[in-house]
Amino acid sequence: MAATRSEALQELIDVVARLRDPVSGCPWDLAQTHASLVPYLLEEAHEVADAIRHGDDDHINEELGDLLLQVVLHARIASEEKRFNLDTVARGITDKLIRRHPHVFGGDLRSWEEIKAAEQADIHGCSNSPLSDRLAGKVRALPALAASMTISKQAAKAGFEWDSIDGVWEKVHEELDELKEAVASGDRGHAQEELGDLLFTLVNVARWCGIEPEEGLAGTNRRFLDRFSRVEAALDGDLQGRSIVELETLWQQAKAQIKAEQSAPAAETP
Repeated sequence: MAATRSEALQELIDVVARLRDPVSGCPWDLAQTHASLVPYLLEEAHEVADAIRHGDDDHINEELGDLLLQVVLHARIASEEKRFNLDTVARGITDKLIRRHPHVFGGDLRSWEEIKAAEQADIHGCSNSPLSDRLAGKVRALPALAASMTISKQAAKAGFEWDSIDGVWEKVHEELDELKEAVASGDRGHAQEELGDLLFTLVNVARWCGIEPEEGLAGTNRRFLDRFSRVEAALDGDLQGRSIVELETLWQQAKAQIKAEQSAPAAETP
């Protein structure tokens, strides 16, 4: 018996179908392809993550809706081309979840990692294919930071690993020195390569310490913008021509204000 869709989901599917109608649809929506929608898909995924980090339910709900629209749009485009549709997408992920959770649904007693590895081997046609080939396919669509962490974890699991974190820190200092030399040489291409090497090594530090680099950088972005907005406010938005001493003083004041606000006891609800 086929599963029934909720009224709200069916309405979204119908709206997207109307937008993609060749006769009465929206010109912008009709012009979209899988490839043209990739930037929007990535943007919406990042906005969902940002909403989750801020813990705003209304914002999370809204951004998940925007992300769901992308899924429905891609499925609609594929269905028009007789390739796949939203039902096959849903069925595929349902079957995968059941298959990878034998401890919940019974059956195969292998671990989740073993089952996933076997599936990936099937996809690539050979369980003995080189790890580098499997990783290349796995990370090609990931943001660079996430891809670096995935590569680092898998390479370490395969045995390509330092003996201790001391070796990782030595590599950080080595790559930092090489970046400085490349920048000083004026060779921008070389400097960019060395910057990438340094960032990749810092990702390895994060892996060793159990730290999520994406979360760390996202937090830094938020803190910077919070402090920067206070510096702007103190100068009425006019930063041009200000000395670095003045700007640094205001920056430190902003940090102190934020710290005081965060440490202040919350007001009691009447």
